Amino acid sequence: MAGGRPAPKLAGMFEIDPAFLATSHALGDLALSHVRLQADARFPWLVLIPRREGARELEDLAAGERDVLMDEILQAGGAVRAVADALGRPAPKLNVGQLGNITAQLHVHVIARRPEDAAWPAPVWGFGAAEAYEPQALEAAMAAARLALGF
Repeated sequence: MAGGRPAPKLAGMFEIDPAFLATSHALGDLALSHVRLQADARFPWLVLIPRREGARELEDLAAGERDVLMDEILQAGGAVRAVADALGRPAPKLNVGQLGNITAQLHVHVIARRPEDAAWPAPVWGFGAAEAYEPQALEAAMAAARLALGF
């Protein structure tokens, strides 16, 4: 048991919380995590969701899996910068967050930030309403992320 909870189930039983399906676009799978592009054109933003059923906290992952997740966060940083570049908004800063206060399923946000973005310097959470990508921008963002992640 991890933190007094049953241990997470293997990846074969993995399901994505419906909240992610409604607010993001699937990009593909890394060794541990399913990767999604957040559906908010204001911020180049990826979400990593480790494919472990029942995982809610980092402590729910095995030590080796936590190492893999860190490597995937670094990969996602490069990918989210590629998205920012593809959208013509190069990002000098990355924000990485693992909150889970609203959606409990373990996930990590990797967000490209720049002084000109809508929320700078505050966090992006709770800042205004998400803005949908225009179809061409969504295609460019997804292509850039997939290329950078090797999908």
